[in-house]
Amino acid sequence: MIVGMTYDLRQDYLDAGYGLEQTAEFDKPDTIAGIEKALQDLGHETRRIGHIKSLVGRLAAGERWDMVFNICEGMFGTGREAQVPALLDAFEIPYTFSGPLVLALTLDKGMTKTLVRSFGVPTPDFAVVAAAADIAAVDLPFPLFAKPLAEGTGKGIDARSKIDSRGQLAAVCLGLLERFRQPVLVETYLPGREFTVGITGSGAAAEAIGVMEVMLNAEAEAHAYSYINKEQYEEKVRYALAQEADAAACAEVALRAWRGLGCLDGGRVDVKMDRDGVVNFIEVNPLAGLNPVHSDLPIICRLRGIPFSELIARIMASAAGRLTGEK
Repeated sequence: MIVGMTYDLRQDYLDAGYGLEQTAEFDKPDTIAGIEKALQDLGHETRRIGHIKSLVGRLAAGERWDMVFNICEGMFGTGREAQVPALLDAFEIPYTFSGPLVLALTLDKGMTKTLVRSFGVPTPDFAVVAAAADIAAVDLPFPLFAKPLAEGTGKGIDARSKIDSRGQLAAVCLGLLERFRQPVLVETYLPGREFTVGITGSGAAAEAIGVMEVMLNAEAEAHAYSYINKEQYEEKVRYALAQEADAAACAEVALRAWRGLGCLDGGRVDVKMDRDGVVNFIEVNPLAGLNPVHSDLPIICRLRGIPFSELIARIMASAAGRLTGEK
């Protein structure tokens, strides 16, 4: 199979003048090289395409592929993750991972939580602050937790994200509104343990391939798996596979959310326990990072003894199954 590869290379955007935090979700060369080697080891021919503007040019020139391995996060607009899949749909080119509807929906954490709650999946109570005037209407008990509505990789999350007073709520929300130019998700703070669930497959065939607990060291920013903690995870964070009972509870919540939302092929679901130990859905990442060494999903696989090449093989098998109607 000839497999095109779409991705956002971080250095391209840094060279264009964007900052480190703005480009935090984008990929480094070793990520692209690792995925490409895994695809080639599976017997595929690969063609590097790059970001959406490069894809547009290649399509306009008449180039086509049997499948596109898509990890483009996008840079602009609330539907930025959905742009490449939508374009590929228009040209009837198959691709890995979820389609435009799922990727547009899940980028909006508030809409995602509303839908997940309709499936009966526990998730913290929340409010969306779209403007300064909305802050006074937040009617949730403290402590609270605030983060940008449509970001990943811990962007906009730091020690100030846990909020204990009305004054802090106003200051944090106003700061995030100005800094990210998007609404703020405010939710009930969960004091319990935090886990991330690695998933491969789609629909009934989806499975939790590992559940990893995320534990903050003394040197870490408090209260959250923040941007800084993720960037400096070797010093600030400890990871361990969850024990059997915890893993089962986390996987059950994660898979209900994954299947209900219609996510495809592979990704992660983040969950956290409340004060009573009940597992709650926090958010889903249907375009999970795939750096072979540093990203959470490959780390989960490594802890489980699953080679990176097998992770990529599972993702490709799930995507290829749609071509034959198997999944």
